[in-house]
Amino acid sequence: MERGMILLIAALVVYVAPDVQGTAHLSFANNTTQVNITRDGCGTTKLCVETPGDCDPAATTGGCLFASVAAGTSMAPNGTKLSIELRGYSMGFVAFGLTTNATMGTSMLFICSQNMSNNGSFFFRTRQRFNANNTLMPTERRTKEIVGLVNGNIISCEFDIPNANSSTTRTMMDTNYQIILLNGTYNSSGFGPSVVRLTTPLLNISNPMANIPATTAAPATTMANSGGAVHPHAILSLMSVLTLFVMLRA
Repeated sequence: MERGMILLIAALVVYVAPDVQGTAHLSFANNTTQVNITRDGCGTTKLCVETPGDCDPAATTGGCLFASVAAGTSMAPNGTKLSIELRGYSMGFVAFGLTTNATMGTSMLFICSQNMSNNGSFFFRTRQRFNANNTLMPTERRTKEIVGLVNGNIISCEFDIPNANSSTTRTMMDTNYQIILLNGTYNSSGFGPSVVRLTTPLLNISNPMANIPATTAAPATTMANSGGAVHPHAILSLMSVLTLFVMLRA
């Protein structure tokens, strides 16, 4: 039996500038809608990443850590709406991160967690991750349409990130990011150590096929080989015809 309450969060926060202290306002409501995360649409309508490879996020057991990204229309300076699915096994939290350089700088981190001291209830937070030392700092990042479910220690959630743009120039539009998947611990003191489980190369996350290797088509076969030479059996057939012609003329 699912022991987590499914929560629908209308909006997390209104974005404030990094140097302005703000308060996150959460709106909760009971909801009977299931969080149903599957591989359907991977490579066609959504970009999928997971560890281990090709694992099944719909399984009710196992350690599949899975995320998908479906991108809307890109438009500068408003950015791109990203619809995220995240599923993983953890007694604390699972997290989805976006960065342009996973070894330095920072990541936007979106955390789906359970509170073990409150019957494993689901909650959502955003954090800024310093990539060099994997430390997390509180931050406010506008996030919408958050739905979460805790089933045992499997945490599943869906949320939208409006206005995503990796370009540092407002007049430009860029959806090239590295995706980071993490899990970690949570207790009454807050978020504990986290472990990076997957880091992708730089991907155009608006392209569902961005992480699918291109396949090379097999060379077409022809009657002749690559040098244009005639096959040996064709030469023998031609010699037989010529020999017959000579015999008839004799």
